[in-house]
Amino acid sequence: MHLSADDWSAIRLTLELASIVTVLLLIIGTPIAWWLARSRSRLRGVVGAIVSLPIVLPPTVLGFYLLVLMGPEGAVGRFTEALGLGRLPFTFPGLVVASILYSLPFVVQPVQNAFMAMGERPLEVAATLRASPLRTFFTVALPLARPGFITAAILGFAHTVGEFGVVLMIGGNIPDKTRVISMQIYNHVEAMEYAQAHGLAALLLGFSFLVLLALYTVGGARNTLGAGR
Repeated sequence: MHLSADDWSAIRLTLELASIVTVLLLIIGTPIAWWLARSRSRLRGVVGAIVSLPIVLPPTVLGFYLLVLMGPEGAVGRFTEALGLGRLPFTFPGLVVASILYSLPFVVQPVQNAFMAMGERPLEVAATLRASPLRTFFTVALPLARPGFITAAILGFAHTVGEFGVVLMIGGNIPDKTRVISMQIYNHVEAMEYAQAHGLAALLLGFSFLVLLALYTVGGARNTLGAGR
């Protein structure tokens, strides 16, 4: 299997994007998952629905609205322009933001399920030992929810690697900047370079199988995937 310099560039960019997005998703998604698992607020259902929207929303729809928001007339676009950051569409940072929103439910839901599965007992025991809520979270909740975090990291990484619609709308097809593997496969097919497309597609196929194998190995994949569909 021969891979061109452009193919390797797309692979490198995809891995870089997925790694950054996964780390940021775990940081952003953990407090959201904790709140959804513990809160009794009337807004819980609304927030949960908003977080889960990318699961059922066509990627092009999400990408379109993000493009509007990040554009020169959008609220986000005007804000980034005022900060001197320029416009996010068709840039790598814009691709990171879009990927975070698109993959958010695939990280939040496994972590939320893990927090809910541990029950009240461990937290009550920590409270009787006079542990602060913050200390209880870091020393009790996080270790007990470790399988959920592993599943979330795997799903978040894999989902970012495989995205196409959002990438097309927000990132475009700029070599060495926003052209990821899915876009490179599309380019090969458009150019009728089926051998090259097959090489990259086979890599993604093998990667997808390894992701599912890892999920079923660490356990809880059926519940996690079932909750995300």
